[in-house]
Amino acid sequence: MSGDVLDPAQERLRRWRLVLGGDAADGTGCALGGRDAAMDGALAALYGKGDRQGQQPGRDRSAGLGASAPSVARWLGDIRTYFPSSVVQVMQRDAIDRLGLATLLLEPEMLEAVEADVHLVGTLLSLNKAMPETTKETARAVVRKVVEDLEKRLATRTRATLTGALDRSARVNRPRHQDIDWNRTIAANLKHYLPEYRTIVPERLIGYGRASQSVKKEVILCIDQSGSMAASVVYASVFGAVLASMRSINTRLVVFDTAVVDLTDQLDDPVDVLFGTQLGGGTDINRALAYCQSQITRPAETVVVLISDLYEGGIRNEMLKRVAAMKASGVQFVTLLALSDEGAPAYDREHAAALAALGAPAFACTPDLFPEVMAAAIEKRPIPVPEG
Repeated sequence: MSGDVLDPAQERLRRWRLVLGGDAADGTGCALGGRDAAMDGALAALYGKGDRQGQQPGRDRSAGLGASAPSVARWLGDIRTYFPSSVVQVMQRDAIDRLGLATLLLEPEMLEAVEADVHLVGTLLSLNKAMPETTKETARAVVRKVVEDLEKRLATRTRATLTGALDRSARVNRPRHQDIDWNRTIAANLKHYLPEYRTIVPERLIGYGRASQSVKKEVILCIDQSGSMAASVVYASVFGAVLASMRSINTRLVVFDTAVVDLTDQLDDPVDVLFGTQLGGGTDINRALAYCQSQITRPAETVVVLISDLYEGGIRNEMLKRVAAMKASGVQFVTLLALSDEGAPAYDREHAAALAALGAPAFACTPDLFPEVMAAAIEKRPIPVPEG
């Protein structure tokens, strides 16, 4: 912002000028100078209108980035100077979409200049096969930074929530003293209340088992790796690594398009998992669920989480039959249209309705809600489906 203090009317005109952009101040009569002019230039380079050869009239086009890597690097530095990180991430995303800058991300100096976030990771993963060897090391460093930040944000709460759920799901009737669930024990023995002594004589003790002593639950994350699911793939890989770090949960991670790939043996490093995915391509949910079904040995102790927009390229009726069969055997089946902060993408509403009729409602889930969803599935409680 300019260092000058403007009255409210001037400040409104200034803001409108920055929003509208364009020559002749777009009718605001407000001229920009100094830092404001530099901000306006950075915005115009991305959102300004040009009249280049071959451009359709009225279509937005870059006013100054072109395809020059040095100019793009300068622009990336400018927007990080003038705008907060959240805005920078949006502008980078728009630059990739509007200006075709994805190929420039294949250059190490470009990757070092960008603001790393989940969406950038998704773009890098989609470019993985085209990425030259000189860029891959830098790309992995960018991805690792995002993954480590996500793990710091999500891991502690996830482990705490699921450990509690595992303990509660492993209740025993002859618990050790330190394992007694006093609230449930008192509720179960209220009929044994002795008024003269003002006490309850507990004939039946209810307690928690110790989930850490052995594998209590099996979790299978089945992830659609079509292009629209990029952010979900990133978050699911991080959660998969967190779950795999818990001895009481046996975690399997499966990704699919028209083929199925089991990445379980790479779960100790979610970066390896992510670079093992191949974003894009078709979708065969039925084939993926067939593989997951073949891996189930203890259905009553298994949670299957399908993360997909449900656009099925395989055999629809077979897919639904598999879900019904898994649920009938005791499997807890969860369907997530997305695992991200962005809300539900476009999805197949007919398939979502069919799964809901089977008792597996499909909904978008934020990363912060995911531990509660998993805890409910582990305890065989109703899944906390968000409203809307």
